[in-house]
Amino acid sequence: MENKKVLLGMSGGVDSSVSALLLKEQGYEVIGTTMELFAKSSDCNADTYLDAKNVCSQLDIPHFMYNFKKEFKEYVIQDFVECYANCKTPNPCIECNKYMKFGIMYEKAKELDCRYIATGHYAKTEYSEKYSRWVLKKSNAGKKDQSYVLWNIPKELIEYIVFPLSDFENKEQIRSIARVRQLEVANKPDSEDICFIPNGNYKEFLEKNSNIKPRTR
Repeated sequence: MENKKVLLGMSGGVDSSVSALLLKEQGYEVIGTTMELFAKSSDCNADTYLDAKNVCSQLDIPHFMYNFKKEFKEYVIQDFVECYANCKTPNPCIECNKYMKFGIMYEKAKELDCRYIATGHYAKTEYSEKYSRWVLKKSNAGKKDQSYVLWNIPKELIEYIVFPLSDFENKEQIRSIARVRQLEVANKPDSEDICFIPNGNYKEFLEKNSNIKPRTR
């Protein structure tokens, strides 16, 4: 019998919440997880945990929170600071996806005996006869597609990644599902700032963290 156990990364937003609902309806055994990545004083972290936990409770699926602050600082924040120090403009989501959501989270999934991991990204996976392996592709969401921030996730993991929102065309379709199913996060605003700089003040953040030692690559 196929192992359809999946570890779903949950941000507390409508995308990952509807992903949990869809996965459950598709017959997956869903476990929700939220990664604690930085100080709890950040509104991004406090709301994330509570909203994700409440949605999991509503859908009757387990939810776990794991502390990965050390790893996030090493792989994402340090890279962010180093890039600016070297006159580069970083996209921390790309590093976070590679090392955290599709790296460390996959290791946690294996510990929980989950065959798959899932997120609420707008992206798609499929098997390519041309390359004889699973590949990452654009979703049907047009400008909302997020495959561009997933390009460097480990290729060997793509076979085990599920994107429940791959065939939706826009965010309103997702919100509509959430409203019909009475999920509390149905009308929660999208987060557009970098999660660890919620006030958008990059200058202040870089000044406070300029003493971070470069990481060994």
